[in-house]
Amino acid sequence: MSVTINAHQLGRLLARTADHIGDDLTPALHGIRLDADAEYLYAVATDRYTIAAARYRHHRPDSEDAAPTAPFAHTIPAPALPALREWIRTVPGHAPVTVTPDGTRLRFTAPDGELTLTTDPGTEFIDWRGLLRGITEQAPITGEPVFPALGTRLQARWQTADAVVRIHATGNHQPLLVIGEDFLGAQMPTRARRDGFSTGTDTDTLATPADVRTAWHDVLSASPATTPQTALPVPPQSPCAAPKTISEVTEDLLKQVLHSTQLLIAADTGEAMAAHATAGATAWAAYRYLDALHTADPHLAATVTAETADQLDDGAISEWAWDAAAAAGHDPHKWQTEAEQRSARRSLPQPVNT
Repeated sequence: MSVTINAHQLGRLLARTADHIGDDLTPALHGIRLDADAEYLYAVATDRYTIAAARYRHHRPDSEDAAPTAPFAHTIPAPALPALREWIRTVPGHAPVTVTPDGTRLRFTAPDGELTLTTDPGTEFIDWRGLLRGITEQAPITGEPVFPALGTRLQARWQTADAVVRIHATGNHQPLLVIGEDFLGAQMPTRARRDGFSTGTDTDTLATPADVRTAWHDVLSASPATTPQTALPVPPQSPCAAPKTISEVTEDLLKQVLHSTQLLIAADTGEAMAAHATAGATAWAAYRYLDALHTADPHLAATVTAETADQLDDGAISEWAWDAAAAAGHDPHKWQTEAEQRSARRSLPQPVNT
């Protein structure tokens, strides 16, 4: 009856949905629902205006004969979430965390610790599957432009959903669908007349794109229409700046592999051949690792890529590497001594055969 995922993914499930928790006036919605089936662990939260559901494929049993995971669903009350999120931060991100229902409690077990929270599995949470299914299957409203009004306070909640989300709207008064990587959410539109798009009457003055063009026509007609690609300046790129996005790093690594291969073929000394071979092989390995990480966890891949770019731009990667080696239990002092000894041997005069 338990599921296992790594600590990083459990923390991310909570982070992607925490902004959507309902207030304590509705106890059933004042928390995050952890819901598990045979394949995924879900985290779900809603305040009736927005709903967010994130999922992660949990670890399958090692034995093919093992019984499938029995479904369970517990709501973690909002007051208990800070303790859980703090406990997760003390667990190494790659460490497995097993989530086990135990009556009215959920037990979280890591290799070096355990946390048990009291929940109420009988709390009547909404049928979130049925609700999201209804929203994904809602038919477009005909006879009106799709031009919904959205509360900006609610829109800010989606910044933790994913780095990029897709938006789908089918009508001015139907829920807006928000789609991310292993993420599904929705936001209720607001009533434009009630919330300010009016001139003291009961008429929405900006109900269609044509109304917007009319309202702004006098000022915008002073210039010809252009596109962002031609109107906005492109910031200069420093040739020494490290790439900061996954696509930039991927391009840079593959370019390095091909460039090193060409230089390897043209090298005229064994030392140069070894250097180009090492550079090409290292770039290819880095590309494969990044590609695998991006497939498993796009958010973590983007975060690591940006942090690595900052470290490269900082210029102190030897210090970063020294600290990382020591933290991993290696002996960087020994490595340095061995490198100095190899360098000294190369600098000795070679015997001349007579």
